[in-house]
Amino acid sequence: GSVVASYPYDDSPTHRPTGVYSKSADDEVFKYLAKTYASHHPIMRTGKPNCPGEEGETFPDGITNGAQWYDVEGGMQDYNYVWANCFEITLELSCCKYPPTSELQKEWENNRESLLAFIEKV
Repeated sequence: GSVVASYPYDDSPTHRPTGVYSKSADDEVFKYLAKTYASHHPIMRTGKPNCPGEEGETFPDGITNGAQWYDVEGGMQDYNYVWANCFEITLELSCCKYPPTSELQKEWENNRESLLAFIEKV
């Protein structure tokens, strides 16, 4: 897990595991939407999620191009964008894939303003 807003494309022409920026035709729109979410999230906006095992991982403005982070061939986000013209971003909301029930209230508090800001934009 991590704490970042990821935008298309998740796949790159070279299919290298990481580090290839794969720009979509709507790159600026996707970056705008991702930044809208990230800028209202107390952890995401720092760009430093500090997840165990990935302490050095950073994301400028709390966002990343999917393929630049790690390449995913055949992902739903890219499929929906290419074939259905759906503008989706992927939100990684926690270092823990399945946070315990005791942390859910805090997760809601961390994401509430981000969700509202995002909804206002879309």
